[in-house]
Amino acid sequence: MIKTIYYALVPLLVLLGAIFIACLVGYFVALGIGDQFTINKIIHKLAQLFLVLSIFPAMAYFKFKKTDIGFAGKAVFLKQLLQGFGLGFVTLMPVVIVLYGLGVNVIDQSQGWTVSLLVKKMTLSLLLALIVSWIEEPLFRGILLTGLKRKMSVITAVIISAIYYAMLHFLDSDTNISYQDLTLLSGFKLLGEAFANLLNPDILSAFWALVMVGIFLGVLRTEFKASLGLCIGCHTSWVWQIKMSKSLFNTNFSSEYLYLVNRYYDGLIGPLVTGWLSLAILGYLVYRQINKPAFINP
Repeated sequence: MIKTIYYALVPLLVLLGAIFIACLVGYFVALGIGDQFTINKIIHKLAQLFLVLSIFPAMAYFKFKKTDIGFAGKAVFLKQLLQGFGLGFVTLMPVVIVLYGLGVNVIDQSQGWTVSLLVKKMTLSLLLALIVSWIEEPLFRGILLTGLKRKMSVITAVIISAIYYAMLHFLDSDTNISYQDLTLLSGFKLLGEAFANLLNPDILSAFWALVMVGIFLGVLRTEFKASLGLCIGCHTSWVWQIKMSKSLFNTNFSSEYLYLVNRYYDGLIGPLVTGWLSLAILGYLVYRQINKPAFINP
């Protein structure tokens, strides 16, 4: 039990290290580029960069190969991307439809949509979604989940990696520090506020929804050998749909079904996603139990 707790906290130390370095480096970057970007954004991007770069020393330390963290050969990987994208579509689109049907999300009438504008928005959103999933999946369902699996049970590893995945989405601060007020400690002030934000009760339903998202992707990764492509494709599809939903719809805050989403997040993530993905995971596990010989664990 003590060893499990120890190994569960190691990723937190890596996260703190990446953010600590980002706070220091971010100050000097901000001084160098001026007030083009806020210190918040600079630190956020640098922390992401350092976390991604941490994949390489981690792979060397654990002696992981690409296949160990889930990458298949090129042909299989591309096939997985498409399959994962389709899975992401069929698992999130029902949520989009239900929220629209119940009047939680309503079409934004202020947008002057044209076919060319819609295609441009869809394409740009898809590219951004692919970038996000390419950053997060090798990190969380690749290195983190694979490393944790070596030290604890698969179920525990999936849950812990999912919690870290959800945490990272809420490590943020609303404080804006002007360029003139920047000091070497500015980033650390924002860091304290970011961790305090994890205790904000307003984010709780969105936090648990993202934990369930992480568990869903973790199950996908651990149930099929070299399946990181499936995770990337699924994640890309989800982010793409969320971005398009935010562009096309506004949240109706007077809806009697508003409790199905977290009003402070993106208009989709919330209790409905938590329940829907829980049912999807449960349904899959029942199906797997019935067809047990057909499944191969990595």
